[in-house]
Amino acid sequence: MTSQITAELARYIQELKQERKSHFHEGRKAQQHIETCWKQLESSKRRFERDCKEADRAQQYFEKMDADINVTKADVEKARQQAQIRHQMAEDSKADYSSILQKFNHEQREYYHSHIPSIFQKIQEMEERRIVRIGESMKTYAEVDRQVIPIIGKCLDGIVKAAESIDQKNDSQLVIEAYKSGFEPPGDFEFEDYTQPMKRTVSDNSLSNSRGDGKAELKFGGKSKGKLWPFIKKNKGATPEDFSNLPPEQRRKKLQQKVDELNKEIQKEMDQRDAITKMKDVYLKNPQMGDPASLDHKLTEVNQNIEKLRLEAQKFEAWLAEVEGRLPARGDQARRQSGMYDGQTAPAVNNCAQDRESPDGSYTEEQSQESEVKVLATDFDDEFDDEEPLPAIGTCKALYTFDGQNEGTISVTEGETLYVIEEDKGDGWTRIRRSEDEEGYVPTSYVEVYLDKNAKGAKTYI
Repeated sequence: MTSQITAELARYIQELKQERKSHFHEGRKAQQHIETCWKQLESSKRRFERDCKEADRAQQYFEKMDADINVTKADVEKARQQAQIRHQMAEDSKADYSSILQKFNHEQREYYHSHIPSIFQKIQEMEERRIVRIGESMKTYAEVDRQVIPIIGKCLDGIVKAAESIDQKNDSQLVIEAYKSGFEPPGDFEFEDYTQPMKRTVSDNSLSNSRGDGKAELKFGGKSKGKLWPFIKKNKGATPEDFSNLPPEQRRKKLQQKVDELNKEIQKEMDQRDAITKMKDVYLKNPQMGDPASLDHKLTEVNQNIEKLRLEAQKFEAWLAEVEGRLPARGDQARRQSGMYDGQTAPAVNNCAQDRESPDGSYTEEQSQESEVKVLATDFDDEFDDEEPLPAIGTCKALYTFDGQNEGTISVTEGETLYVIEEDKGDGWTRIRRSEDEEGYVPTSYVEVYLDKNAKGAKTYI
């Protein structure tokens, strides 16, 4: 419909505008010509009238001079010659006026009976062609619509079929798998008998540890609700590099995704290094094609990038190994989901988390897990709070184009000016904002930052 109707009609309208413009131009030209002829006629008529009056006055003067006996014969002859000249001029003006009048009458007949009717006829034919073309377009529209109706029917049948094939149980399971937190459910509290002196103990899976008696009540009644209800929303502040604000399972997925991205970047840089090396070999064998030394700087830069990416990947792999060590085994998860979980002790943790094991053998996270719980509880409490946008602390200009394809980043184009809302914390990323709905991180090396000295939290750089 767009190609056969809209585009064609748009092109045809432009053609009609040009044609209509040319017709009106011809009309104005014919009108100007007839007006010029009319002015010539009026001018010749006034000249003929003036010459006739002059000839009449010269004749009267001659007759007066001829009747006067006191006038010399020379003066009478002079008056007679002057009268003859005036009569001749009047005759010439008369002939000129008659010629121009005939010409004007001819032009006027041509104007009203030929030129103007021809122009109006062309405009009428143009409008009739336009009407026919619109009718053809409407017919084409009806044919296209008739062809599309069966396709629309098939689409509607597909929608009905897709609606009937909805599996709510499977959909719910997919959501559970995507958003499950990986937190361990707490174990049962043991009965503490105050009627007889005894050693108060806690179960292996207690929320508290054995270092304080009242700590379990504080944690259960306080911030541990974040652990019981691990609903996550987007963090208002900057996302930690190790994703420690996320539950274990979500954190594992994010870290795994980051490791995969870094490995792809490493492979991309290695391919580039191989290509540069091959090009350098070609230059060495054929010096006329290029200077091999010109590629050394680029090769060194690529090697540095590879080393930097490898260190980054190792860092995320270490965090991934740590979080995978904390997560329960797959068999335990399956038993818990099927209702067969028997409250057995948590699986063994890796070396970096063994120092947080309590004396009775149960695994307890102290400060790090408590901070996670606090973040989660805050997120849940503020789920429906209106987020206040961070104030801008300066501006920045993009030095290069950056395609923000990863989550949390934003795309910028070279030369673009944006607002800085959070400066580089040492990780190489600066948080910027384009509008209220567009903000994210860009590499600090890609932008030139101008911080406002009066802004809250802004630092002065020398």
